[in-house]
Amino acid sequence: MKDFEALNQFMPDGEPEKMSVSQELERRGLIAQMTDEKEIKELIDSGKAVFYIGFDPTADSLHVGHFMALCLMKRLQMAGNKPIALLGGGTGMVGDPSGKTDMRKMLTKEDIDHNIECFKHQMSRFIDFTDGKALMVNNADWLLKLNYVELLREVGACFSVNRMLTAECYKQRMERGLSFLEFNYMIMQSYDFYRLFTEYGCNLQFGGDDQWSNMLGGTELVRRKLGKDAYAMTINLLLNSEGKKMGKTEKGAVWLDPEKTSPFDFFQYWRNVPDSDVIKCLKMLTFVPIGFIDGIEKAFSLGQLTDAQINTTKELLAFELTKLVHGEDEAQKALSSARALFSGKADIDSMPFSELDAEVFTDGKIGLLDLLAVTKLAPSKSEARRLVQQGGIAVDDEKITDAKAEISIDSFSKGYVVIKKGKKVFHKAVLKK
Repeated sequence: MKDFEALNQFMPDGEPEKMSVSQELERRGLIAQMTDEKEIKELIDSGKAVFYIGFDPTADSLHVGHFMALCLMKRLQMAGNKPIALLGGGTGMVGDPSGKTDMRKMLTKEDIDHNIECFKHQMSRFIDFTDGKALMVNNADWLLKLNYVELLREVGACFSVNRMLTAECYKQRMERGLSFLEFNYMIMQSYDFYRLFTEYGCNLQFGGDDQWSNMLGGTELVRRKLGKDAYAMTINLLLNSEGKKMGKTEKGAVWLDPEKTSPFDFFQYWRNVPDSDVIKCLKMLTFVPIGFIDGIEKAFSLGQLTDAQINTTKELLAFELTKLVHGEDEAQKALSSARALFSGKADIDSMPFSELDAEVFTDGKIGLLDLLAVTKLAPSKSEARRLVQQGGIAVDDEKITDAKAEISIDSFSKGYVVIKKGKKVFHKAVLKK
C-alpha cells in the first residue's frame, strides 16, 4: 500500500476476516437472483461447481461490460470451482436481443472466428486454463450442426411461446419489432446449457441479471429432458449512480485490448468515476479485501474522507483494475503519469499517443479539427468544433479557440505535439519518421 498510504488507517488490524465464497459475493453486492439458493451456495462454497458464462464475440475485444464476469470466474476458480468459458460462435450468428432496442448487426463467420481468437488471448489473463482447471468451448461446434426439424421436435417442444413472450428480454423489443431470428436466441442459449451439462458435467450457469429469462430456459430444458437439476445465478449489472451501464465514454466502449483503449486511458476512466460510484466499483470489480473497503465506505458515508483520500481511493480502484487487465508494470506507469498530469507536470514518455503519417498534412498543415479527429480526441468534427470554440483545446500549452486554425508540420520539430483536452486529458500526436 506504499502508493496509497493516505488510506492505511482503514486497513483492519489482525488477520483478514474469514468468509465463504458466497458470503463474499453477497458482501460485495454481486448476487442478484438464484434459482436454488441453498444448493448453489453449497456448490460454490465447497468448490464443486462446474459453471459456465457465455461470451458472444460481437467485437474483436472484450470490454468493461465483460469485466465483472471475468472477475467472477477468477474468484470462483480461486475457490476450487471449475469455469467453462463458452464462446458464442453459434449464438453470435443470431445475436442476443437482451437489453437491446434494435437488432444487432449481423456478423460473418470470418468476423466471428477472428473475434473468438482475440477473446481467447484476453481471457487467459484472468482464468487459468492449464491442466484442465478450466475449459474454453465454442457453441458453434454443436449449434451449426443442428438439424432444424430435429431441433423443433427435441427442444422446441419443451418451450411455451406464451411464457417466452413474458420474458423481459423480449418485452423490450416487442414495440420496435422482434425478429424470428432473435426469438430463437433463448432456445439456443438453453440448448447450450443442456449440452454443457451432458458433455462436461456443467451444473451451474452465471450471467448478468438481464440474462435471467434465458438462463431459466436452460435449467428448465435440463429438467424436462434429463429429469435432473441444473442451477442459475445472475450477478448485478455494473450501473452508475444514475442507473446507466458503466464502461462507455464519448469515444465509445472501454476496451480491454490496449490497442483500442490504452492502459493509460483505461486507468483514467476508473480514476475519473464519480465519488458516488467508487466504493461500489471497488467491491464489485477488485480483489481488494472487503474489510478494507468497508472501512473506507464507513468513513465516506460519515463525510470523514478528505478530498485527498477520495482521490487516493479512486487511484486505488484504477490501479487495481489496470493491474488485472494490463499487468502491474502498466498500472504503475499509468499511476505515475496520472499523478504527474494532476500536478501539472505531464509525463511525455507515458502519455497516450497517436502516430500521424505525413499524408495527413496538406501544404505542410493540418486543420485543428482534423487533428482532433485523427487522434480520436473528438468523435466528430462538430464535437471538435464545439470543444475548440469553448476553449477546451490547447496545443503545446497554447489554448486555441479558432475552429479554422491549422497546425504546421514545423510544430512537430521535436517529433510530436501535446494536445490538452479540458483539464485532465493529455495526448501526444507523433509524426511518423
